[in-house]
Amino acid sequence: MHYIDNQGITDPKVNLAIEEHVLRNFDPEGEYLMLYINAPSVILGKHQNVFEEVNVDFVQESGVQVVRRVSGGGTVYHDLGNLNFSYLVPHDAAKVNNYHYFLNPIVEALQSLDVPAEISPRNDIMAAGKKVSGNAQFSTTKRMVSHGTLLFNSEIIHLSQSLKALDSNIQSKSIKSYRSPVANIATYLTPTQQQELNMEQFKKVLLKHIFQTEEIPVYQLTTQDWEAVNALVQEKYSTWEWNFARSPRFTLEKTANISGEDVVAQLQVKKGHITSIAFNGATDAKAWENLAQQLVGNKFEKNALRMKLEELNVEKLTLTNQEQVLSLIWV
Repeated sequence: MHYIDNQGITDPKVNLAIEEHVLRNFDPEGEYLMLYINAPSVILGKHQNVFEEVNVDFVQESGVQVVRRVSGGGTVYHDLGNLNFSYLVPHDAAKVNNYHYFLNPIVEALQSLDVPAEISPRNDIMAAGKKVSGNAQFSTTKRMVSHGTLLFNSEIIHLSQSLKALDSNIQSKSIKSYRSPVANIATYLTPTQQQELNMEQFKKVLLKHIFQTEEIPVYQLTTQDWEAVNALVQEKYSTWEWNFARSPRFTLEKTANISGEDVVAQLQVKKGHITSIAFNGATDAKAWENLAQQLVGNKFEKNALRMKLEELNVEKLTLTNQEQVLSLIWV
């Protein structure tokens, strides 16, 4: 196994692109490990609905990136206090869904620090009943990746603000995240350990247990590797189409009191665009019907919806405040 040097990059788009490049293009028999840290970001499972999982307004206002990965599983929050690990190995049916194979060295590393770590039936790493690591896998015919998080000293408050509970206003067949109480690994360290063990030292502890040696063979990404990675970043991981529109189709139903009337909006969204919309409950039904017709086909994105309402001069159409209408048709 070789350790891949990502040159300390903290951009989640780049790190996920490195993973995919190694997964799809490296020697099918090669084994690699990545350890990387991402700037504040929310990482979605491949089959999840971003609008159900993420507080979109909060993360965009806070500069938290939203990026979709190729593996399934739930949504996780990353920041500079969270360490990510990724095993990239040949496809092996005996290792698919065999999380213990990949997690045992990490659990042993944590236990060497006297952290009460164990693997849960959901393939998370728990410490005293709280989740410190979530995990997911993805396989091609030749290779597979098993990757996960390690909450070392993360901003738990920001984590909870960035993710949201299942929204009953939205209905879809997406994979839903399972919310568990979480904790930082640093919580279980002694005061002396907390002072002496920083992230770089924590990485060294993990590497020692994974490689069973202090002489770690390192793979340096080549110029050709970086060209492929940067292409993936631009063509996939930086795009709204992958990160947002890739969400499974869903319906949204909301009610708001507008000008003294309870107006109900029912939307259907597919591939990130409104495919149908109906308003009920307003006295001026014709005006709202005209508005609905104008919104079909529009991109389901807050600024795009706001611009469309401005273009339509919604106040004139419905005698209703634009922001009220926006709150009715947005998550």
